[in-house]
Amino acid sequence: MIAQPFIAVENCKEEVQYYQSIFGGEVTILRQQGEAVLNADLHVEGATLKFADTQAAKPLHKGDYVRIFLKLETEEAFRRVYGALPAGGTINTEAYEAPFNGLLAIVTDRNGVCWVLSYYRD
Repeated sequence: MIAQPFIAVENCKEEVQYYQSIFGGEVTILRQQGEAVLNADLHVEGATLKFADTQAAKPLHKGDYVRIFLKLETEEAFRRVYGALPAGGTINTEAYEAPFNGLLAIVTDRNGVCWVLSYYRD
């Protein structure tokens, strides 16, 4: 079984590019209606983030209570994502030294999506 985050956003075309600017990776457009992108995937380092436009997914609330646990491979990547992702959103829990010998932070991005960011030291 593979679990993948499914994120509903307004203006999927623009927002998948926003996440790509933070995480890198390649975008695959799955479904379009004219110029509007209804579904897209962002492939990053072996992971896939799935996106749907709100007109296709019809969430009940902004963010729709999505929380994504994101394990980053390096401290540099952790700090880069932590610095960029909450822009226009909020930092729920400041980055701190976690008991598992690493870093942890919780942020909510501009789309109301909550991200649990982690970096584990060896």
